[in-house]
Amino acid sequence: MHAAIADGADVRGYLVWSLLDNFEWAEGYRRRFGIVHVDFATQRRLLKDSARWYREVIARNGL
Repeated sequence: MHAAIADGADVRGYLVWSLLDNFEWAEGYRRRFGIVHVDFATQRRLLKDSARWYREVIARNGL
């Protein structure tokens, strides 16, 4: 994102790839992409380090 902005891109927002771990057609449940870990057996959700980092970015309104 920094490189794109430096090159003149009009970046107005950013969304993470996926909020929750979920089923991916090519990978099933083996790969985890979300910023919140989901224990599929119990449905318990735990913030990953990336979620804590993103929370701070949001609180600061940027990096």
